[in-house]
Amino acid sequence: MKTEQFRLKTDEDYIRLCDLLKICGAAETGGQAKNVILNGEVTVNGEVCTQKGKKMKRGDTAIYDDTVFEVC
Repeated sequence: MKTEQFRLKTDEDYIRLCDLLKICGAAETGGQAKNVILNGEVTVNGEVCTQKGKKMKRGDTAIYDDTVFEVC
């Protein structure tokens, strides 16, 4: 499993889960990101997450398709 870090900008408190997957290239489109989340294919902090608008804050991790996305 590989790990990718996503750094929030200094003035940002969070990024939505669907945006994280799209920006990191795990999903080609926002629609695809929403679908994989709604299908229960993504875990956040160890639990399956079906909330496409889940706020990912510093220290949170999401796992999709054998990749860990760390928000820092």
